[in-house]
Amino acid sequence: MRRAHRGACAALLAGACAALLAACAPSADSRAPGAAGGAAADAAGADPASAATTGEQPLTGELVVLAAASLQGTFEELGDQLEAAHPGLRVTFSFAASSTLARQAVEGAPADVLATASTSTMQDAAAATKPATVFAHNSLVLVAPAGNPGHVSTLADLADPARTVALCAVQVPCGAASRDVFAAAGLTPAPDTYEADVTATLTKVVLGEVDGALVYVTDARAAGDAVVSFPVPEAEQARNDYPIAVLSRSTHPAAAQAFVDLVLSAAGQRVLTDAGFAGA
Repeated sequence: MRRAHRGACAALLAGACAALLAACAPSADSRAPGAAGGAAADAAGADPASAATTGEQPLTGELVVLAAASLQGTFEELGDQLEAAHPGLRVTFSFAASSTLARQAVEGAPADVLATASTSTMQDAAAATKPATVFAHNSLVLVAPAGNPGHVSTLADLADPARTVALCAVQVPCGAASRDVFAAAGLTPAPDTYEADVTATLTKVVLGEVDGALVYVTDARAAGDAVVSFPVPEAEQARNDYPIAVLSRSTHPAAAQAFVDLVLSAAGQRVLTDAGFAGA
């Protein structure tokens, strides 16, 4: 009995010591000088598609984004990321000329986010949007069909009436930028066709229907081997700024803001720069 009593006392004493040691031990958050920074780094490395709504209800419903045609590849990728983070959310896009989208926004089109290829077109829609933020920049390059059958390589070649040339209509950002590029070079363009947006302009080149055109760096990169590209020094004087804003009439403002936040996040900026955009 005495031996058993001593064993019980020893066990109790050991347990008390263990408890005391545990109470004196540093917490997980303070055991190393850099622990707090590590926790912050973990938070910073979280998925930005879901970080925007941490602690909130999952995003659901259909989010409609009006976006400039030159944003199609990047925005579809970002839309997939947001849907993956919020399985109850569906992101749909309408890609077109910025001027067309701005007009639709002002006229009350059922949409949640507007992203244009110029600040001027966003200003045209200011009455229908919350404050806008510039998230990327883009500039023009000269492109010719694969093989360059028209032997186009300089901006002066697009001012030669003997060559067939496509340009964006001046009412859309890529057309306004093209006009400014020619003005900076002191040249008068000789277009055979004005297209509704940069995608339509690029298509003319890819199909070999024109000898050359001016399109965005991002569109030329997306076209791959279907085109050959040549830099235009004057293009830096006509760089396009891309703004994005939540529409005031959005029926899914939380999801709209989450998409904007994703575009502005480090992950969103990587997608954009990988496509050839200059970061904000």
